[in-house]
Amino acid sequence: MIRRLALLVGLLLASPLGAAEVRIAPGAPGALQQAIAGANPGDVLILEPGHHPGALHITVPVTLTAGDGEAIIDGLGQGTAVRIDAPDVTIRGLTVTGSGMSSQDLDAGIKIHKKADRALIENNRVLGNLHGVDIHGGHDARVIGNTIEGTLQPRLNDRGNGIYVWNSPGAVVEGNSVRYGRDGIFANTSKKNIFRNNTFRDLRFAVHYMYTHNSEVVGNVSIGNRLGFAVMYSNNVVVKDNLSLGDRNHGLMLNYSNSADISGNLVRGGTQKCLFIYNAHKNLIYDNRFEGCEIGIHFTAGSERNVLTENAFIGNREQVRYVGTKMVEWSFEGRGNFWSDHPGYDLNGDGAADNVFRPNDLMDHILWSQPAAALLIGSPAVQLVRWSQSSFPATLPGGVVDSHPAMKPITIPVPDDLAAIEAAVAGRWDESANDDFDPDDLGSH
Repeated sequence: MIRRLALLVGLLLASPLGAAEVRIAPGAPGALQQAIAGANPGDVLILEPGHHPGALHITVPVTLTAGDGEAIIDGLGQGTAVRIDAPDVTIRGLTVTGSGMSSQDLDAGIKIHKKADRALIENNRVLGNLHGVDIHGGHDARVIGNTIEGTLQPRLNDRGNGIYVWNSPGAVVEGNSVRYGRDGIFANTSKKNIFRNNTFRDLRFAVHYMYTHNSEVVGNVSIGNRLGFAVMYSNNVVVKDNLSLGDRNHGLMLNYSNSADISGNLVRGGTQKCLFIYNAHKNLIYDNRFEGCEIGIHFTAGSERNVLTENAFIGNREQVRYVGTKMVEWSFEGRGNFWSDHPGYDLNGDGAADNVFRPNDLMDHILWSQPAAALLIGSPAVQLVRWSQSSFPATLPGGVVDSHPAMKPITIPVPDDLAAIEAAVAGRWDESANDDFDPDDLGSH
């Protein structure tokens, strides 16, 4: 009897008194807003198939969901289509479109404001808005399983982000498909966020981090974007098991970011730089595969105390571009990296080559600073310089040294469906015109 009473009390606490299911048929502009204004906390508003015009402002904890068929909320180009200003609101299974296009006002398909905590945005189609979902101050939001497609304004920086996260601790963004627009996810001034198992296509950045600490970017896929995963001015970030396939400028970027864990990522497919490290310190970079890029790793601006071990550098035109005068060791506790251009041998069978590998030398420095010197790269003089440096290491300038290069590379499989999309975008950047995005210009971010 006591157990039954406790169960009844628990159910009453979990279900607000007076909560009900209400079916709402398509109507004139403002009809749906009027129904929301008259709802009680906990009500489930089931939108019948059809067109529900007019922007919405939700100020009571309710669920908006679809009945049988497609229900469309259309903001009619006026500001944000669905604005949430109450906690515990759920938007599920709807199509949301028709936001305004004001960048100054951050118009969006769905906007989650401060104190609108624990919002759930699930299995919706958010189409043709300036920003798709804007988590703008609400804590512990969940954006799960949505299809988000932005705009194709001629200037990339005039487009909005698929998902914008600002000062919203605890946000979880998982299993979404994001296409078109500016950035797939742009996170700014936030913490303790998880971005997991999302797919990004035809964007500027797949994931763009600014001042977002103690967060995770795990299991995401970036295909055919200008840049894959950029972690900037952010500390203690985990970037793990992501794919960057056929992106244009960088697969991964660490810029003024420290104490990150970068592991299990694959970058391949003609990217200019698989990994760009700029003024980033104390990062652990391991078990990644960097393949088929113009530059495997560009390492510059005094980056210190980073550990690089058990990565694979395969078929990059230039494996390492190191800008500095120090000798930098890229192995850890006797375990180095695999280099596809290293003619190594392993007589004792321990899995590590018996000879040290130096992926750059004096001629590399000359070629970086004087690109025209590439005309001489096959000349006897250049070959003599390189032979001399390999025979007399004391003549080498500062650079990367791997004292224990691996004999076998790490393998990271790509599912067949993603490989097909990767093949479809291959070569798309070869003849494309320049746009207003420069990945090395912080002002364009």
